[in-house]
This record gives sequence, C-alpha cells and structure tokens, in this order.
Amino acid sequence: MRTELRDEVVDDVMQKAKKEQWGIPGALPEWVRKFRLSGDMRIREQSSFYASDNYQNSQPNPIAYYDWLAVNANFAENLNTELNINHDQNQARERVRLGIDVDIAEGVAAGMRLATGNIRNPVSTNQTMGNYNSRYDFNIDRAFLKYSKNDDNKFNWLTVMAGRTPNPFFTGGSELVWDEDLSFEGAFVSARHRLSSSELTYSLGGKGPTVFTTAGLFPLQSADGLSSRDKWLYGGQAGVDWGLSNQDIFQLAGSYYSYQNLQAVTNSASLMNASGVGCNTNTAVQNQSAPQYMQFGNTLTAICNNADGRPGMVGLASGYNILNINTVYDSSFFAPTHIKLSADYAKNLNYNTDKFDSVIVNGEGGYGQPAPQNGQTNAFQVRTDIGWPKFDSFGKWSVFTYYKYVERDAVLDAFSDSDFHLGGTNVQGWTIGGNYGLVKNVWLTGRWLSGNVISGAQYGVDVMQLDLNTRF
Repeated sequence: MRTELRDEVVDDVMQKAKKEQWGIPGALPEWVRKFRLSGDMRIREQSSFYASDNYQNSQPNPIAYYDWLAVNANFAENLNTELNINHDQNQARERVRLGIDVDIAEGVAAGMRLATGNIRNPVSTNQTMGNYNSRYDFNIDRAFLKYSKNDDNKFNWLTVMAGRTPNPFFTGGSELVWDEDLSFEGAFVSARHRLSSSELTYSLGGKGPTVFTTAGLFPLQSADGLSSRDKWLYGGQAGVDWGLSNQDIFQLAGSYYSYQNLQAVTNSASLMNASGVGCNTNTAVQNQSAPQYMQFGNTLTAICNNADGRPGMVGLASGYNILNINTVYDSSFFAPTHIKLSADYAKNLNYNTDKFDSVIVNGEGGYGQPAPQNGQTNAFQVRTDIGWPKFDSFGKWSVFTYYKYVERDAVLDAFSDSDFHLGGTNVQGWTIGGNYGLVKNVWLTGRWLSGNVISGAQYGVDVMQLDLNTRF
C-alpha cells in the first residue's frame, strides 16, 4: 500500500511540476502564457485580361457599365465614373494578418486580428503595391469576446461570440454567398450535439453524426437618430457533420439570411427633374439608404438625379432574403490523397422591385428601364478538390476546379466572392487552380478564373493569380 501510494503521489507531483514549469530556467510568467500569436502573409501577382469582344464601355458610346460605388461617392461633383472592362491590368498585391488570442478565464477568451487592406472594402484585405513606396494601412480586422462550454469529454457544445468575429456559418469552402475574407460585426451563438450513443451510430460505425445550429444578429449600417432605418442582417443555420467509419466526412447545412431595410428611399422631386432639385436636397433617410459598399451586378434604382438628369446617387432596388444549402463529401479512400466534392445553392426569396417605376440594370441600357417583374434570383456552384488536405510542407499538393453561376439578384453582391469576375453577381464561368508545398508553412498557389456576364452587354474577364503564402 505504501508503495502504491508513493507512486500515485510522485505521479501527481510530476504532473503539477510539468504544468507549472517548476525549475525551468526562464519559464514564462502566467500572464504571458495566456497570449497566443499567429499570422500569415501572402504576396500575389494578379493579371486581369478583358475579353477582346467586350462592349466598348467608353465615350462616345453610351456607357453600359458604371462604377456605381464611385458615382455615389462623387455625386456632389456630378461625376459618372465608368467601369473599366476593356483595358488589361497587372497588379502586385500583398496581404499581412497578425492575430492575438488571450485566455481570460475558464471558457472566456478574447481575440483580435490586424490586417492590411482598404478600410472601405469588407471583402478584401489585399494591399495593392505601387503607392510610390508609401506605408501600408494596418487595420483592426477582428476584435471579439468568446465564451466556450465543453462537456466532460472536452467536446465543445456551445460557443457565443460578440464583436467583430470570423464568419460563424458553415460554407464548405464556397464563396458563393460570403467572401472568405469577410468578418462579421455583431453577435452569434452556435450549439453542437454529438449523437455518438445512438443506435444509428453503432450500426454505421465511425464517429457518428454531430448536429449543429447557429443564429446571429449583425448590424450592417447605422445612422444617427434614424434607428428605424438601420440596416441589419439576421442569419440562421442548421446542419450535420458526419464522420464515417472509413474516415470519410459528410457535411450538410441549410441557412436562411434575412436583410432588413436594404432597399433605396427615393427623392421623388429630384427624379422628376424639378427645376433646381438635385441630390443636394436629399433627406438624411434618403442618403442613408445608399449602400456603403457594393461590387457589381445587383439591380439598382436612382435615389436622386443630378441637374443633367443622370443618377447622382443609387441604391438597391430589391430586398434580399437568401436561402442557402451547402454540402461536402470528403473521401479518404486514396489517402493521403483526398477527393472532396462540394456543392452550394442559393436563392433570393425576397426579390421585389414593385415600389420603383424604373431601375438600373448594368449592361442592359443603363438607367431608366421598367422594373423587371421576374428577377434573376438563383445561384449555384459545384467544385472538386483532389490532393492533400493540407499542403504546408514540401511536396504536398492539391488541385481544384469549380463552375459558378450567380444570377443578378441571387445574393447580395457586396459580400460575395471578390476575385471571380473581379467581384459581384450576374456572372458565370469556371476556375482551375492548385497548391504546392515548398517548405514547412510555405506554399505556392495558382488560379485561373474565367467569368462572363449572364445578361447584358458583353463583359468577360479572365483573372490569373499567383500567390506565395506563409503562416506562422
């Protein structure tokens, strides 16, 4: 008994000594051990090749495609900025991100991430080189508090986060609805339940299914004294994550995203070209209804006209409530090579432009068209990945290809993929690419993205991206 007791005491002491780092020279104090640093860096060469048969989007031709975000920003100067769809472009770009995570108390943590990039662009953290050696901007990309609850088996069944957070929704790697660089502002709760004790699990083997659900509330655009017109996103998702007995993984999720107060509020006097009535007569509500960011594709309407009768400020013509279904099957039959098949479908269930007499449909005659009664509201993507699940060491590789079809108002263009067709909706096409590991935590990525508009004047663009990536 004495021997057994001594062995147990020695074991307990050794475990405590290891945990508390007894006798280790230079052992870090407790407050330092609570901090964890991480980061990544990417250097990119990007070339955009515009189709030779693209519509000539310049004077003296009628302009088919405008950069409507620039129009909104410059309405006071009566400028209508044309979108470049005819001149090839080469860009050197860099992305740097630095993350800090802190353990505050049991189950409570905080996180922050700094990133390069344009403050006005929520879907890209790229810094374009060529600023006459000016220094880069470094902004707060994430800042959040997190509460996690684990069960007795250390299974994380509850997560609550608030602040500027990572995307809480399962996407299967698709950017059909959400660009991968997008961070969310607001709060969400996620719950997971493992069905490992069910008869179904025992009969099929493997880890069994885990069901999960997520619900979140995210403010998009607020205005002082106009809380009734604040723009919001409400999101909910439910799904299953199933680890099979042969190490394959099946994932399926259904989501519903509801946007509030997105549609434009028009200045009717300005739109009727009343003498001396322009965008400078807009009310605060009308100005606030213009989106702070948009990319390309969604149906718009004029909020107000300038003196020459052209739109000086525009907003979204339709509402957006998005149904989204994602599925992934990851097969390890040829391990270590994996074959992953994924599909993504989205549909806008709230297309409605009835409140507007005319709309702006990029590439289909410019502004002033009758509002279309039947919207283009469907989107889908199918993708195949073959190779190593991770390719961050020498010789590991993967290749991928996907086809994407995104109708004009299927999703909100502001938050969708910013690389394919240079961002936005009303696009179809394919992508092919691959990754190759060079040394530990350093790898190359190459992609060719070929997209064309679904409807409207011809506008096709191929984008080549060559990336050198590292993380630490």
